Amino acid sequence: MSTYLYGANVHANGIRQHYLRYGGTEGERAGRDAVIIIPGITSPAITWGFVGERFGTHFDTYVLDVRGRGLSEASDALDYSLDAQAADVVAFAEALGLQRYALVGHSMGGRIALRAARSHPKGLTRMVLVDPPVSGPGRRAYPSKLPWYVDSMALARKGCDAEAMRQYCPTWTEEQLALRAEWLHTCDERAILASFEGFHTDDIHVDFPEAKVPVLLMTAERGDVVRDEDVEEIRGLLSSVEHTRVGDAGHMIPWDNEEGFYSAFGTFLGAPLAPKA
Repeated sequence: MSTYLYGANVHANGIRQHYLRYGGTEGERAGRDAVIIIPGITSPAITWGFVGERFGTHFDTYVLDVRGRGLSEASDALDYSLDAQAADVVAFAEALGLQRYALVGHSMGGRIALRAARSHPKGLTRMVLVDPPVSGPGRRAYPSKLPWYVDSMALARKGCDAEAMRQYCPTWTEEQLALRAEWLHTCDERAILASFEGFHTDDIHVDFPEAKVPVLLMTAERGDVVRDEDVEEIRGLLSSVEHTRVGDAGHMIPWDNEEGFYSAFGTFLGAPLAPKA
């Protein structure tokens, strides 16, 4: 049975923010913190729907379209900086009146969550950073290359099917490829260029010592985004951080090892993301 409730828009931080909601507040979910999922650089909320479905079984869950992606606002005048994206998340939670919530951010979304936590927003209780790029000024580059994003978006804007998208995501299922082929065109290239540049110009390491809530760092066994030495550096900046590595997974962890992804949360969010029956 689906846990999907609805998709909606809210005006927050001066823009239209679109989101998908799963689960609601009935039953055991009523006593647990809500969860806001922040996807990565070219992942509209709908592509995280399968994750939202599982989270919705246990938590009141909101999957965001980051500005410039999906059905959220996009324009040539919009600020696509990390600071603006972080302010969006804080304003989103406030606009929906969430009293207690956790942030789960994947890749770029992890960087957004960490920057949002820097302002110590009321209601934020914990956060999970899923394989966040640790690139930045004077650091090694993010391993994915810009043409991978630009070329696949250009293909999607023309119109393509799942098979055409397979060259960019060869291990994905037919359903996952079809969703990406359908929705990738909604990623504003200006937003993606700004965010990719930010991977190399924004220093997120200064944000770790400012985190005042429990933090779980989840990393992929493959993909070279977060190495062992990066984990140790982060531990030096935030000694309380918890770390778990998901085996048999690259950067797109829930696509590569979905059950391993859910298991890696343990009880960090207040309840385990139990396996499918």
